[in-house]
Amino acid sequence: MILIGVILLILGWVFSLAILTYIGVALVVIGAVLWILGAVGRPIAGRKVWY
Repeated sequence: MILIGVILLILGWVFSLAILTYIGVALVVIGAVLWILGAVGRPIAGRKVWY
């Protein structure tokens, strides 16, 4: 999710499309929050471990 967000951020800046930039920022933030929650062992969506 973070990778897709970064790609959308770059595409938004290159093509000057604000909507891609906003979506990219949102995906990066959401991905970072989920990554941090998963790293500290907090269960996400009822699961502690994803296989």
